[in-house]
Amino acid sequence: MKTTLIGIAGGTGSGKSTFTNRIKAEFGDDVTVIYYDNYYRRQDHLTMEQRRQVNYDSPEALETELLIEHLRLLKDGQIIECPVYDFTKHNRSDETVMIEPRRVMILEGILALENPQLRELMDIKIFVEADADERILRRVIRDINERGRDVEDVARQYLDTVKPMHYIYVEPTKRLADIVINSGMNDVAFDLVKSKIEQIL
Repeated sequence: MKTTLIGIAGGTGSGKSTFTNRIKAEFGDDVTVIYYDNYYRRQDHLTMEQRRQVNYDSPEALETELLIEHLRLLKDGQIIECPVYDFTKHNRSDETVMIEPRRVMILEGILALENPQLRELMDIKIFVEADADERILRRVIRDINERGRDVEDVARQYLDTVKPMHYIYVEPTKRLADIVINSGMNDVAFDLVKSKIEQIL
């Protein structure tokens, strides 16, 4: 089975998850989604306070070598056991999720286009961008509502690591994308990507 891997990158709160979820809702089980966030490294050796201080927006925080291995297996038609990351504990959980290969697979994450070996595996590269003010507001709302964080913690992390790492690692990958989308709710861009996926399927 020939597979097509679509990489969807963009800054925190840019709308990449919204765009990915729209595709998944449209095609259901015909499309597999792999979330780069699940490949954050284990932090068992650190206390909770030390985990809070880790720079999660740097490539070093992610076990990209395992992700590359898993994507190659999926492209070869094999099932993988994907790790599951628990944001409330700042650590990978003991659970895994079985992921089966599909003709269309999506890798979604802020750094999805940063690693050259990852990019080599991709057939289509998409970058979702949004105004910085919108991104931080979405980040605050999400982290408080879904990840059990408080405003001070989110603000500290944003200023210390999220913002500087965005300009060092995330923003430069926009020029590597095949398609740049302004917001995850861009209907014209969605229809174009939808049509492409329909052709593949």
